[in-house]
Amino acid sequence: MILLGTLVNVATVLTGSLAGLYANAKLPQRYVRIIFQALGVFTLVLGVSMALKTQQMLIPIFSLLVGGLLGEWWDLDGKMGHLAEWVKRKTKSGNERFTEGVTTAFLLFCMGSMTVLGAFEEGTAGKSDLLITKSVMDGFSSLALASALGIGVAFSVVPLFLFQGGLTLLAAWLGNLLPAATIGELTSTGGMMLVALAFSLLDIKKIKVINFLPALVVAIALSLIFQP
Repeated sequence: MILLGTLVNVATVLTGSLAGLYANAKLPQRYVRIIFQALGVFTLVLGVSMALKTQQMLIPIFSLLVGGLLGEWWDLDGKMGHLAEWVKRKTKSGNERFTEGVTTAFLLFCMGSMTVLGAFEEGTAGKSDLLITKSVMDGFSSLALASALGIGVAFSVVPLFLFQGGLTLLAAWLGNLLPAATIGELTSTGGMMLVALAFSLLDIKKIKVINFLPALVVAIALSLIFQP
């Protein structure tokens, strides 16, 4: 069943988020902080390992440069923030980190190589194994994130469904047209974005990672143009 993996992913993130909200109410703040820091270190290591999958380092670098400029021009981070704030007002949430929870969770859940590979596996072969494995991992990650950032993590399932489900449908339409090398460059670009996200999670440097989302499209285009 197409989109099964994404639907399972949505369910596990919601479940993990609810468990995290319960834990947030019970745990002392110092425990919540150490969980958040551990997640930041994990994101950094994951991002570096993904970034190294490139075969042509200039592709992810130029993808981030061009994609970041486009995202800054379109102010994607600002638009995402306004949308999250609108949802916050509608739900009458008092969580000060609501917007951060939505954007951080979305980036963490959707920038990994398992998102791309799993979506293409489900779209082209009808197999959901990889996305279901990812769903279990995201469930635990959402628990940790929600314990630190609150209810906004649960609302990240909306952009997660649109992004991951959209990738799956795109893969079903394209078939096997995208070569493995292109997926590798896409994964590498996403990994570099995760490194930037880790800097924000660890309070090293706040980076508007959402503005780099167009880099994923640029990476595909450059890879198809310059693949050996």
